[in-house]
Formats: sequence, C-alpha cells, structure tokens
Amino acid sequence: MSHLAVYAEDAPERPLLETADAAEIAKTLDAIGVRFERWPTRDAGDDTLAAYAEEIARLKAIGGYQAVDVVSMAPDHPERAVFRQKFLSEHRHMEDEVRFFVEGEGLFTLHEDGRVFNMLCTKGDLIAVPAGMRHWFDMGPAPRFTAIRLFINPDGWVAHFTGDDIADRFPRHEPVLA
Repeated sequence: MSHLAVYAEDAPERPLLETADAAEIAKTLDAIGVRFERWPTRDAGDDTLAAYAEEIARLKAIGGYQAVDVVSMAPDHPERAVFRQKFLSEHRHMEDEVRFFVEGEGLFTLHEDGRVFNMLCTKGDLIAVPAGMRHWFDMGPAPRFTAIRLFINPDGWVAHFTGDDIADRFPRHEPVLA
C-alpha cells in the first residue's frame, strides 16, 4: 500500500505526517509540485506499454514527454546492489522523473522546503518528480518492481549529485511485499 511520511529535514526520527490515504498523499505532494496519481491496474500481458496506452498518451500530452520505456528489477538480479546504490544519494535531474509502478514497489524520497517526503510507491502509483527537485530513490535490498518511465530526452536523464549526506540520515526502504 502506498505510504507517505513527511519529516522536518533535521528530525528523521519523528514524522510530522504519516498517511496511506491517496487523496491526502496527492494533496501533500502537489503542494511541492509533485504529481501523484493512482491508476487502475490491469493485466499487462506481454505488452505493458499497450496496456497503459491511454494513460501514457495523456501524460505525454500534459508533460511533453517524447520517450517511454519499461524497467524491471528482481531480487535475484546479479547487479541489484549496484543499481540500488546508484541513486541512494541526494541528486537532481534536469528533466522530470516520471514513474508508474506496474508491479512491486520503491521508495522515492523528496527534499523540499526544509522537509523530507518519504513516498513509498506501490503497484498502481504514478509519481512525477519535477526537474531540479532534490531527491533519492531506494529500491530496497531485494528489489521487485516493474515501472513505466517517461522522458523528454532519455539521453539527458542524468543524476546530478548534490554532495549532501542527508539521504544517509533518513529511513531506507524495507520492503513490505513478500
């Protein structure tokens, strides 16, 4: 189940807000410019992009996204630790980071306005982190997810690390799925 915990950036031990209510999550994240939506899930079969074609077309029209792909990670992936480590430090991108979780889960942590937003995304969640927002992503020690990604320019989607160690002070992803 989707879950949002909001902290003061200097108090990782005590959440200011915790909620699993999708409407409250969307309202809280919208206040910092992050899009959060719950999409109906369906059996994607062998063509995940075709299964969600209508939703993808709507997002492309809204955000000007030009490219779409699907990424998957499994607990037995031989490079899971390397991929996990890659985005555990605070960074930014020069374009939006848009993900729809077809299955599984991952923890997006956003750092904005003196607060830290731990957003656990699960099956059916769409999150769109705006360009320039400080954040990090944790797929957990035994990752399991499939996500649709949208890009304006996939070649330009590069992490620019801030050098701040804030991500080390906040909770990491401990999977809730079996």
